[in-house]
Amino acid sequence: MTAPAPAPVAEHAGEPLRERPFSRQNLVRTIAGGYLPLIIATLIVALPLLWMVLSSFKTPGEIVTTELQVLPQSLNLDNYRDAMTTVPFGRFFLNSAIVTAAGATVKVTLAIMTAYALVFVRFPFKNLIFILILVALMVPPQVSILPNYILVAGIGGKNTLWGIILPGLGTAFGTFLLRQHFMTLPASILEAAEIDGAGHWKRLWQIVVPVSVPSIATVALVTIVSEWNDYIWPLIITDRPEVMTLPVGLTLLQNSESGGGAWGMLMAGAVLVIIPVLVVFAMLQRYIVAGLTQGSVTG
Repeated sequence: MTAPAPAPVAEHAGEPLRERPFSRQNLVRTIAGGYLPLIIATLIVALPLLWMVLSSFKTPGEIVTTELQVLPQSLNLDNYRDAMTTVPFGRFFLNSAIVTAAGATVKVTLAIMTAYALVFVRFPFKNLIFILILVALMVPPQVSILPNYILVAGIGGKNTLWGIILPGLGTAFGTFLLRQHFMTLPASILEAAEIDGAGHWKRLWQIVVPVSVPSIATVALVTIVSEWNDYIWPLIITDRPEVMTLPVGLTLLQNSESGGGAWGMLMAGAVLVIIPVLVVFAMLQRYIVAGLTQGSVTG
């Protein structure tokens, strides 16, 4: 006679039942807590840009009207032609390119060298200097506009490109980010290079920089965007069109024509200003996440 089969034991006894992945509660939580905020944030950022691009193709009658008209009736390029001919747009573009290239190159180079010194070079008051850099990171840049103007104008930098570049050569954000990343690098690599006779300069440019490309690219991207879009300081230190940058040149574009006719031309000028930044962002965007996360954990 065979023994009776044991009663089946319920799996995961005592554990709460999990909801199905596609249950109504899970879907509501996912949409309300994830997709809805994401969609709202995307619309807040994208809609003004989309409206700017669409308005750059509209005629004045399509912009200044009592009836909302989202799409232009035709692909009108007159606003772009007027924006490039009403003011010396080519000169503005060249000035912005020079200021951005020179300023970003010096900023990133100084950030790399400063961060390396704060991590791998022994000198007195190193921690105090890093604290001062953090303080500079927290101070709004508008606070230093008046002292910078007095200094730069006093040494003859008004209405010059180097006068635009000079006050912003230091970057507390880039120094902080690269320092945090350099602290995660294995010390054994640099110790081996030191034993082989490599000095600080060789260790920096042949070892530290090649393995830190994502973080350096992130700093470079942030610096390029901030230099290209800088408006307040170039507006204050320049008053001649031949040394103005693109963001400041849009002010002349707005003042060149009054009434509703200037809006389409101004939108076209704004589109031309942001296109180079979008191109640079597309080239370096794959480094952003890697660069920001490389320095997030120190060991």
